[in-house]
Amino acid sequence: MRSLRSAAVCLCSLVLLAACGDAEVTSDSEGSTVATAATIVTKPSVSVPSEMPTTLVVTDLGTGTGAAAAVGDKLIVHYVGVRSATGEEFDNSYDRGEPLEVQLGANRVIQGWEQGLLGVQQGGRRQLDIPAELAYGDSPPAGGPIAAGDPLTFVIDVLAVLPTSDAADQPEVQLAPADNVAVLASDDLITGTGASPQDGQNVAIHIVSLRADTGELLASDWGAPPLTFAYSAESDVYPGLLAAVKGMHVGGRRQVQIPYSLMFDGLGSEGLGLPAAIDLVVVIDLVAIY
Repeated sequence: MRSLRSAAVCLCSLVLLAACGDAEVTSDSEGSTVATAATIVTKPSVSVPSEMPTTLVVTDLGTGTGAAAAVGDKLIVHYVGVRSATGEEFDNSYDRGEPLEVQLGANRVIQGWEQGLLGVQQGGRRQLDIPAELAYGDSPPAGGPIAAGDPLTFVIDVLAVLPTSDAADQPEVQLAPADNVAVLASDDLITGTGASPQDGQNVAIHIVSLRADTGELLASDWGAPPLTFAYSAESDVYPGLLAAVKGMHVGGRRQVQIPYSLMFDGLGSEGLGLPAAIDLVVVIDLVAIY
């Protein structure tokens, strides 16, 4: 069986150009509104603390629902950051219209975020007043408005909390060899109780992939954060994968045989180990919509 790392790389090929990586917090006007997921978030104004923080201060401005974020989870967030002493804004994601992916515990963001985002839930809005030692200390980003020793204040909207899964929870799939099919064939193994994806949203899934003709396991992303992609006919996702999640509900699990013509342009995938003109079978867990 492939390692989880190589399996995840292979599974990224399922969604073509969909983003698979995290970004880093490193900067502008109020009033921007960003539509995402089943929610609309408006860029907030930031109230700076009356006293400069000497320890991390966490304030929930709005509570969310669902799983509480833990180390290893991936968060999808919008944020605005200001200097606590002056209220001067130095960065925000709302104006760019692109949320940020943050994996807690990966140490790709400042420690004030690593500690301050623990326990947050999807749909929550949280303010973090961060002392300098948990921000950039005496080594702020060069050329920017942040000065050495600056405490920082962020307001963060959490669009999604995507828990890292346990590899032991991967569904067992007993697949008898099957001939190719002319149309996509699916079977709901678990019916979810959450929302269904709508055009323009993003979905997060766990996926197990197998060869239809032999039943051979090709890859699984269980044991890692979910795979995410845009649910839209305009996205770069193969049509077979879009069709596979259509009509699912969050919390659901579905087994789907996808005609080879709807995946990889019928050419198969060397990285995944799928030959040309062979159908792909996937077992999909719909984790979240955002």
